[in-house]
Amino acid sequence: MSNASQSPLSPLPAPDRPEVAARLRDALLGASFTADGLLELLGAPAYAALARSETVPALRATRGDTPLEMLVRLFLLQQPVPHARVADVLPVDACLATGWLKHAGADELAATVDVRPYGGPGGEDWFIVSDLGCAVGGAGGIGSRDEGVVLGVGGASTTLAGITVRTPVGAALDLGTGSGIQALHAARHATRVTATDLNPRALHITGLTLALSGAPAADLREGSLFTPVRDDETYDLIVSNPPFVISPGARLTYRDGGMGGDDLCRTLVQEAGERLNEGGFAQFLANWQHVEGEDWQDRLRSWVPRGCDAWIVQREVQDVNQYAELWLRDAGDHEGDAARYQARYDAWLDEFEARKVKAVGFGWITLRRTGAAVPSLTVEEWPHPVEQPLGDTIRAHFDRIDHLRGHDDAALLEGRFRLAAEVVQEQVGLPGAEDPEHVVLRQNRGMRRATRVDTVGAGFAGVCDGTMSAGRILDAIAQLIGEDPVLLRDRTPAQIRLLVEQGFLDPVR
Repeated sequence: MSNASQSPLSPLPAPDRPEVAARLRDALLGASFTADGLLELLGAPAYAALARSETVPALRATRGDTPLEMLVRLFLLQQPVPHARVADVLPVDACLATGWLKHAGADELAATVDVRPYGGPGGEDWFIVSDLGCAVGGAGGIGSRDEGVVLGVGGASTTLAGITVRTPVGAALDLGTGSGIQALHAARHATRVTATDLNPRALHITGLTLALSGAPAADLREGSLFTPVRDDETYDLIVSNPPFVISPGARLTYRDGGMGGDDLCRTLVQEAGERLNEGGFAQFLANWQHVEGEDWQDRLRSWVPRGCDAWIVQREVQDVNQYAELWLRDAGDHEGDAARYQARYDAWLDEFEARKVKAVGFGWITLRRTGAAVPSLTVEEWPHPVEQPLGDTIRAHFDRIDHLRGHDDAALLEGRFRLAAEVVQEQVGLPGAEDPEHVVLRQNRGMRRATRVDTVGAGFAGVCDGTMSAGRILDAIAQLIGEDPVLLRDRTPAQIRLLVEQGFLDPVR
């Protein structure tokens, strides 16, 4: 749907009537309008089709007259429903008075917002509120820069929620909150949640999301990046799924940051360090430019603020043509006039050419505030499948970095280690050969890494059960293979460090 054909955004429900939101929530739950209830009603194929903005399978699955089918048509598929039928399920008068529903003809009602059931990590039944047409799939170009459309749940938002470290904290900050998904997750483990957004409509919708989900209210503040944060405020957790798209201009608030190139993401990362408490985490999704003549890893290293450990993972790279096509489709430009589409495509390529950008990377950035004299900085490419949620995996990575930083080689050999859960060994070689050509350790959890080791490394990892020191294990291996134990102790710590850093071995503390 193009901007030109889209009507003005609908008025939103009143944000200051939590008792109505509570009654509506009870009614929705009573009709099994939940993530599990949707999956059971629609079936997996139709449920998955909704995420692709395909509504026909869901319409076909909701041709009956049950309360759940009615609610799906009303809140997810934007279909008018007979007033009398809605009154059997929802507190109609209160919903009309506060703006959750509106009249649509003489005897029908329609929703003013999308409401999508969303399952919390602890089995909670939550509801994500968004603008009409934005609860499932993409926005398709709905809304202008001025209107500021607010999207619902998407792949990026669930990815960020999955990688976020979930430990009890005092204060959490959600920058660019959108429909409030990250603030909702943070409310489970933070005493105080602050949510900011440049778009006042997003703050309004975040309040609705929290109220309808039965979550505590957040401190909602309008402004860009860290502008709404006072100078004396610091946080234990900062999360952001910012408008990171690198585009010519800023047509759509939900995706275009309004700064040149990847400056918005760089600024966000660089300014986060001074806002973190000691040991606090800042976690972002981001795009970054691959510039001709420049190492993309060096570019990202330059973003990391002083006093912070960092782990940056590039998950995907697109050449500039693929990237432009992706976001032109997101804006619905491919459905309009061919000449206008070509002109906009040219504008994207002109922008990239002027900046000598050959590709765009996407990935995760995690910072942790540290008092270490030499912070740890890891920038890597990992496009392979991972196991979400990864929050515990990311926290454990920084715990292991602390351990390695505090132990020289001698101390490392005095320590004990345990092979991580679900690590398997693969041997590769010619059939019938006496010895394998190489040995690979592979994780079946978390990052699902694979790393090549020599026979000493494989034997060492296999024996690590937390009972013997690393040095004693190496002495036993040296005796078994007829090698000088002093030489073996001297050359193996580097391999142990790598196995610990990558999560194959866990230190026994």
